[in-house]
Amino acid sequence: MVNKIKKLKKIRFHSEGRDTLFYGAILIILVALLLWFGFETKIPFIIFLIVFGTVYGLVVNFYRCPIRYFPSEDTDKIVVAPADGKVVVIEEVDENEYFHDRRLMISIFMSPLNVHANWFPVDGKVKFVKHQNGNYHKAWLPKASEENERADTMLTTDDGTDILCRQIAGAMARRIVTYAKEGEECFIDEHLGFIKLGSRVDVFLPIGSEVCVKMGQATTGDQTVIAKLK
Repeated sequence: MVNKIKKLKKIRFHSEGRDTLFYGAILIILVALLLWFGFETKIPFIIFLIVFGTVYGLVVNFYRCPIRYFPSEDTDKIVVAPADGKVVVIEEVDENEYFHDRRLMISIFMSPLNVHANWFPVDGKVKFVKHQNGNYHKAWLPKASEENERADTMLTTDDGTDILCRQIAGAMARRIVTYAKEGEECFIDEHLGFIKLGSRVDVFLPIGSEVCVKMGQATTGDQTVIAKLK
């Protein structure tokens, strides 16, 4: 796309987690000080620091937001992974909600240890965004794509190809955030949204798209090419 405009915000930790990290750090520091000065033995302080220091470290890892750029300016026909995680589904499915035909679905499961920022998988324009309430089945189960709480973002590429990107809440996830806005242009390298805790992202592509990943393969959001449009 000519004159591609990048709207990235250079942040190391995702904005969704800034309050959690800030107030969590203050709480840990205050309790640690009380334990240090409130007991003659330092054992309670050491135990608290080990346990909650580890928990805080996991939370920091969850909210990290690496700055990424797709390594090539040529993104025509390219579909990148919208999330860090593991490929759990590559199959043709009947998509009867929007397309009413068969589509190639590629699904990426995010564990609590993965970065949970989501990226746009293609360059184009946001056709619409819809949020639907639902269940909280384990995200890797096939029925999660249709029955779980989800946010559907339809993207239209420059040549008119519609791509559906579906953010799915998992058994632990309770909040889906979508930054995409109807009518706005979207680009690879930009954030589509964020999902808290274990979750999954499905991408629905036209039949005939070239699959560039395999089952069980680890993906890096905005870096791994998962498919090429025909």
